[in-house]
Amino acid sequence: MPMLRTLLIVEDQHDLAELVALHLSDLAQRIHLCSDGVEALRIAAATPPDLVVLDLGLPGLDGLEVCRRLRASARYVPILMLTSRSSDAERVLGLELGADDYLVKPFNVMELVARAKAIVRRMDGLANAASDAVIRSGTLAIDPAARRVTLAGTPIALTAREFDLLLHFALHPGRVFTREQLLDTVWGGAHGGYAHTVNSHINRLRAKIETDAADPRWIQTVWGVGYRFAAAGAA
Repeated sequence: MPMLRTLLIVEDQHDLAELVALHLSDLAQRIHLCSDGVEALRIAAATPPDLVVLDLGLPGLDGLEVCRRLRASARYVPILMLTSRSSDAERVLGLELGADDYLVKPFNVMELVARAKAIVRRMDGLANAASDAVIRSGTLAIDPAARRVTLAGTPIALTAREFDLLLHFALHPGRVFTREQLLDTVWGGAHGGYAHTVNSHINRLRAKIETDAADPRWIQTVWGVGYRFAAAGAA
């Protein structure tokens, strides 16, 4: 893995922040630590990070608001959220705001490392596969550089994972992917054994881009195998 990376760790528990920095040191050449949301946004603006490890329970400006503001900027940065609360509603909100992954404290530090490396590996893979050209299939348009999707000219709000999933499909039209292959490529292999995660993301993605989710135009089920992006059928 290339070392020319910048990592931003936003955590108000100093000892935990130092521990995270120590274990993720092989991912980045530069690591910034800060303990509040305002400082995190200042650092991100001055030195755009390649990965943000973001605690939700920050003093002042909380992690959800930091995530929201980072996602409003033009440059996309992967975000791994940390929280001491295991509320499903909070987890869903964080992911809807654009977090790439989510860990509940206390967590196993090796799992944190695996998740962070998976995010970096996934972003590298998508960056290498995608060009700056907008991908068009019928009325669906996918802009890899801006990470934006429109349907008949109307912007479609996707989570980070939903966008990566759609982009992966669109980059390989007609190819059938098993759930395990999608987990390995789009999720980066950090969620092995959770094939149902793919199903739920496919369902949410279809609900956002398909007119009839029961008879999808783009993301089609190949029974007994997996899914494919039916670009030819979208023309």
